[in-house]
Amino acid sequence: MSTATIAPVTTAARRPRLRGLAAERVFIGRSLIHSVRDVEALLMAVVLPTMLMLLFTFVFGNAIDPSGGYVDYVVPGIILLCAGFGASGTAVSVARDMTTGIIDRFRTMPLRSGAVLTGHVVESLVRNLVATAVVIGVALLVGFTPNASPLEWLAAFGVVALYILAITYLFAAIGLAAASPEAASGYGFILLFLPYLSSAFVPVDTMPEWLQWIAEHQPITPVIETIRSLLVGTPMGDSAWWAVGWCLVIVAIAAVWGAWLFRRKAGRR
Repeated sequence: MSTATIAPVTTAARRPRLRGLAAERVFIGRSLIHSVRDVEALLMAVVLPTMLMLLFTFVFGNAIDPSGGYVDYVVPGIILLCAGFGASGTAVSVARDMTTGIIDRFRTMPLRSGAVLTGHVVESLVRNLVATAVVIGVALLVGFTPNASPLEWLAAFGVVALYILAITYLFAAIGLAAASPEAASGYGFILLFLPYLSSAFVPVDTMPEWLQWIAEHQPITPVIETIRSLLVGTPMGDSAWWAVGWCLVIVAIAAVWGAWLFRRKAGRR
């Protein structure tokens, strides 16, 4: 009597993953479409920094600098403030994705879950560079007189782009850590105060001594001083090295923290 051969029970075949950067391209497109549709968020990212620039230039400017050159001093700080306002929306978008159940749907698809964060980060970078260009255009209309060469303009935009990348990764990680979009918005709002504790609006040496140390050794000040030096020719010193170093450290910490949070919450590598 022959015995029948029973085939071993196997688990379901593994779903093939998308190759190359196909998943990243899909989520970048998804985030850009959401950004284009959310016109109000883009307008607020431009309008709020512009209003602050007009406020400091025309209301406080003469009191701070009676010579009328305060606009040249304040614009680099407004540029980073603009980037911060725009990037803060990333925390809310990421938190919304994590709480609406859409990530559970993505888990059923053959793609890298980290592509979701990549889409948010790249969208923020593009949107905030556009907003930065608009703010600089308004600054030129109200009297901003940079003396930068084309190469210095390119370097300034490079520093701004690196800062946006760093702050966006940090906001994305905050969005992952927050329990809700509302909480993410509140946590992110705290970071928007950092430019006020830097050389963005007044020189550091005009602050109280105990505050000068904080202003000099926080990440925003060297970034602002680098942009200010490139655009209006102020002394740079070692600000550029500190600016790049701070941004790279923030990107590294936020990327590792964000990847860990995403794997923990999404339950997938």
